[in-house]
Amino acid sequence: MVETVKVRTRYAPSPTGHLHIGGARTALFCYLLARKTGGQFIVRIEDTDQERNVAQAEQGLLDSLKWLGLHWDESVDVGGPFAPYRSMERLDTYEKYIHQLLQEGKAYYCYCTKEELEEERKAQQARGEMPRYSGRCRQLSEDDIRRFQAEGRKPTVRFRVPEDRTIVVDDIVRGKVTFESNGIGDFVIARPDGRPTYNFAVTVDDALMKISHVIRAEEHLSNTPLQVLLYEALGFQTPRFAHASLILNKDRKKMSKRDETIIQFVDQYEKLGYLPEALVNFFALLGWAPPEPRAEDEIFSLDELVELFSLERLSKAPAVFDPEKLKWMNNHYIKESDLDRIVNLCVPHLEQAGRIPKERTPEQNAWVERLIGLYQEQLRYGAEIVELTDLFFRNQLSYSDDAKAVLAEDHVLDVLKAFQKQVEALEAFRPDTLQQAFKGTQKESGKKGKQLFMPVRAALTGQVHGPDLKETISLIGREKVEQRLKYVIDNYHRLVSQ
Repeated sequence: MVETVKVRTRYAPSPTGHLHIGGARTALFCYLLARKTGGQFIVRIEDTDQERNVAQAEQGLLDSLKWLGLHWDESVDVGGPFAPYRSMERLDTYEKYIHQLLQEGKAYYCYCTKEELEEERKAQQARGEMPRYSGRCRQLSEDDIRRFQAEGRKPTVRFRVPEDRTIVVDDIVRGKVTFESNGIGDFVIARPDGRPTYNFAVTVDDALMKISHVIRAEEHLSNTPLQVLLYEALGFQTPRFAHASLILNKDRKKMSKRDETIIQFVDQYEKLGYLPEALVNFFALLGWAPPEPRAEDEIFSLDELVELFSLERLSKAPAVFDPEKLKWMNNHYIKESDLDRIVNLCVPHLEQAGRIPKERTPEQNAWVERLIGLYQEQLRYGAEIVELTDLFFRNQLSYSDDAKAVLAEDHVLDVLKAFQKQVEALEAFRPDTLQQAFKGTQKESGKKGKQLFMPVRAALTGQVHGPDLKETISLIGREKVEQRLKYVIDNYHRLVSQ
């Protein structure tokens, strides 16, 4: 009887900065496979690169994952049967296995200096060769070792790569990928201070934590043969690998962290007022496609993604990160959300822009809620509320070319004067009373439909399109409405001639 492998996936970020969109996608794929199969999802912190670690980055990574809704079964905060889950707290474990490889002759001490290695690399490049370690310390004599030690050299530990080996990686996404061991070169597995390198630590940790599937970005494919050799040398079972496609920018070029065409970190999207379910939905479709009959769909909840996900549906082809599509998707989730949630999303941005006070009366809160509700249908992310509602806070409007074209029509001045008279006669200033004002204007001016509403909208908002006009006018408020009507009427000929 064949034993069924218990699925255990892991996301193992380095605490060197914020959660990148590529890392978030990797974490999502790991989470989906674990939840789909009833397995476990582990978050492990790879912090051996102490020089690049950033204070508070670990907590920031965890906070961003939680915000996305990707909750884990084992990690630094909840513990688990394979704790600790920080690499720097596992140094004794790594030392044990490094010692084992040294004892078995599968690794050796290397006393080469940085200068010697750089000189070797340049010489290889000058000969047109792919740079790799030559193995000059593979067979050091006792005299050599004593001489190097007397010079104060601190050795690294290198893995002795077997010669003339073809390493086959059966990747779930890419199929069988082969590597020749002669092109690898003996690689460092421990630094002079004893800290393990990434490839060694990740191999030991994945093996001891019984990780069944290693899902990661295509950039890690070149690390895989090194890790396969380590699994074999240490007597560990090799996990299944799945290398997800590259993520390209909208110009179909590989993203760099200096790419300014895309916002690259999850917490930036959170601060801008994106919803986590929109990002999860969007990230899932970067290199994965749902099966039939949902293949043409684009909107999926996290639960639906869990139900539909499989590694076999990951694509080899690069995925394109389209910021406009993300805005469209986020708008979908904003429209589907309760107004209270969207108010909470938008209010900090209005406060930060100085549009509304942080301490507000109940009446002011009610006005803010109505204002945000007016734009919920078209809002693409929370921070956009500042731009969308600019006209409500301006003392002097700017008029679009389209608005000026509407205002220049022959009948407009008569319509605006009639509407001004109706507004001044209103006892209450509400959408229902404004409806009566429009009826009175229609009767007096003889204009209706677009010939009535477009001039009023253009005069009061500087635009020709927008949300419900009566609600808009009500929120602008009587005082500003009367001021704007007077301004356009008094300056009509100058405005339309500009």
